Amino acid sequence: MAIQRLGLDDLSLMDGLLELFGEAFGERDTYGRARPSAAYQRRLLGDPGFVALVKVAAGHVVGGLAAYELRKFEQERSEFYIYDLAVAETNRRQGIATDLIGHLRAIAAERGGYVVFVQADHGDDAAIALYSKLGTREAVLHFDIPVP
Repeated sequence: MAIQRLGLDDLSLMDGLLELFGEAFGERDTYGRARPSAAYQRRLLGDPGFVALVKVAAGHVVGGLAAYELRKFEQERSEFYIYDLAVAETNRRQGIATDLIGHLRAIAAERGGYVVFVQADHGDDAAIALYSKLGTREAVLHFDIPVP
């Protein structure tokens, strides 16, 4: 099956995407313990600034991506941020992640985007190799600032 963008009625695929992320990142509690309600998920999936893409095989989500469109203020253009991207362990090295990113790039182009960006953790050599193949690496610092 081809890459599919999730819509309002794709809640079971959204659950599959969350399961995949929890498994791939070793964070089952983060992605499974306090799942958002169906109403929340529909609002999110209905927001044009949120993009959820999946690859399904044999009835299971085997690859997925969650991204956000960040509309710029200095020019009429957008950046697209890949927040999460994962492929099931048994389906890696088949080009699924590259296909997911390619699909997002097409969506970004349709919406006036000029760049897709993503973070990778030190030591995640597979992700770093993939992103290096597709784009330019920048050395940046990331800060989490808590909200009171």
